[in-house]
Amino acid sequence: MSKIDNEAINSIKVLALDMIDKAGSGHPGIVLGAAPILYALYKDHLNVIPSKPDWVNRDRFVMSAGHGSALLYSMLYHAGFNIDMDELKQFRSLNSLTPGHPEYKVTPGIDVTTGPLGQGIGMAVGMAMAERYLNAIANIEKKNTKLIDYYTYCFCGDGDLMEGISYEALSFASTQNLNKLIILYDCNQVSLDSDTNITFTEDIAIRFEALDFDIFEVKNATDYTEVSKAIKQAKKSDRPSIIICHTIIGKDSINEGTNKVHGKPLTKEDLSNLKEKFKITSEPFTVDSKYKEHILNTINKRMAPIFKNWEEEYTDIKETNNFGLNSLFNLLERNAFVIDFDDTKFKISDEYSEELRESNHKIMNFISPKSPFFLGGSADLSSSCKTNLDKSTIQSPDNPVGKNIYFGVREHAMGAILNGMALSNLKVFASTFLSFSDYQKPAIRMSALMNLPVTYIYTHDSIYVGEDGPTHEPVEQLTMLRTTPNFITFRPADINEIMGSWEYILKNNCPTALVLSKEKRSKLKNTNAKFVKYGAYMIRKEKFRLDGVIIATGSEVAMAVDISKELFTMGIDTRVVSMPSMELFLKQNPKYEEQLLPKDVPTFVIEAGASLIWNRFATKPEYIYGINRFGMSGKSEDVAKYLKFDKATILASIASFLTKDVSIDII
Repeated sequence: MSKIDNEAINSIKVLALDMIDKAGSGHPGIVLGAAPILYALYKDHLNVIPSKPDWVNRDRFVMSAGHGSALLYSMLYHAGFNIDMDELKQFRSLNSLTPGHPEYKVTPGIDVTTGPLGQGIGMAVGMAMAERYLNAIANIEKKNTKLIDYYTYCFCGDGDLMEGISYEALSFASTQNLNKLIILYDCNQVSLDSDTNITFTEDIAIRFEALDFDIFEVKNATDYTEVSKAIKQAKKSDRPSIIICHTIIGKDSINEGTNKVHGKPLTKEDLSNLKEKFKITSEPFTVDSKYKEHILNTINKRMAPIFKNWEEEYTDIKETNNFGLNSLFNLLERNAFVIDFDDTKFKISDEYSEELRESNHKIMNFISPKSPFFLGGSADLSSSCKTNLDKSTIQSPDNPVGKNIYFGVREHAMGAILNGMALSNLKVFASTFLSFSDYQKPAIRMSALMNLPVTYIYTHDSIYVGEDGPTHEPVEQLTMLRTTPNFITFRPADINEIMGSWEYILKNNCPTALVLSKEKRSKLKNTNAKFVKYGAYMIRKEKFRLDGVIIATGSEVAMAVDISKELFTMGIDTRVVSMPSMELFLKQNPKYEEQLLPKDVPTFVIEAGASLIWNRFATKPEYIYGINRFGMSGKSEDVAKYLKFDKATILASIASFLTKDVSIDII
């Protein structure tokens, strides 16, 4: 290793340590142990242009061990990305460009938000999957094109590999043979609480051998040239690869090799000693420009012919007006996802009656041929969730353009992988049963944090699945989805509202959930696809006076309409409001809510799920008809009756409440 390379690595370390010291928090151990790994990657291999951080054909880098953010920011600064020193001084401060963990669309050069361990690995798999898919799409339009042709690198630590999602995702990556995925494993055998000899003792090389990864090992990752050689080898592999980099956490600090240096700043004495050892004794946040010039000049020299060749081909494509490739670049550069979806073109018979999952299947297959950028899959449940795209094929190493992705029983990894694909602006979907959304919660949260266009399709949405029993009968999941910030949940009542849900999903780049019934449903009178975007609307109007309002969602809307009709025969005049999306309704003008749900009118809610969230709308807690316990195994009608969630019980209860307050007239 040359003198200037050694000095540049030490400069990267010291700047990161200064950031942590000023912030009073951070992770110095990874800085001192892993800096040579990032240096090797950025200086010698990563195809990036610091002045064009969003270049569509750049290599992707995922810092799955997101607690190493100070190291990453220092590396980016030294590599010439547009990050001012003042921003580095504000590390972990409010509204800075250098948050505590890397955040997508905040810091130049950050490709993905990371922090929850294992998520980054899953998203890296998705990024590699997106590259392969987009490369295949581009090659349909122009043979042997290199317009989309990049690697995905993922830096991870012991904690990432302990999390179960990493195994799910890497198993899938191996099955799909994502050979342009390279994992850089910081193997220091120390976690926050202890050495890993009491928590994580398997032989990682053997594990990855079983996964059929190509395995490269760097015994001394302090020497960046050894790391660089391993990366060079991995890039030639025809399998996904892992480079096991043996490092020493907190190298050269007083507490090197121990958990004491993992998660808190170094002492002033320790930091001073390190600077003296590295011969960097200047004031904090002072970087000799020769190190930045050395790194940036090396990157620019390496990238100049690569970018020149790419740009020439790109310009030629633009001039020849290739529609398919132009659509691809409109998607990648401007997030221009366009599908002409008009519900009036989807004809529905008045005699229509079918399971909502079947209705959704028809609509998805109406959408799919309109764009190559609409794709997704299921966690081994496409036959139950009915989300297969019939005119497309299964994606595989031999068929990379298949739009049906078979994830296997890997709900958590499925969510993370689709997040990675959505980072290339693909409109992707995942499907499983609603009760299994619990397996996906961390990935859902990452979708929402990054505002990614992932649609989570959930079927078997209530106690009505009956015979499968409480493990398969969701109760609390709707509340979980609805209380996730920056996330929209739809629970449509019929095929009209499914179409309205999809119209919103296709026109808005945001994460969503589409929750569907397994049971047969007819098209309801007065449901309207165009009104779904308002979140709630009236589907049965009172005849003469407004005695009460009944809000319902999904399957319960039909029940609410029937109850309203029977109440009318008793002299009680009610309005029924369908609320396919609580979140969208809460975004409306308050005047709309006042018109729809007058405050002085008793308001009831019927939904087969946890009731607490509905206190925002119901006049009294006892006016909410929900399910606040786990379900039962039995015939759906028997289960509903046992849980007092059948029509007769709810009708009698609402009638009882309203007759106390309403002067009954025979109408």
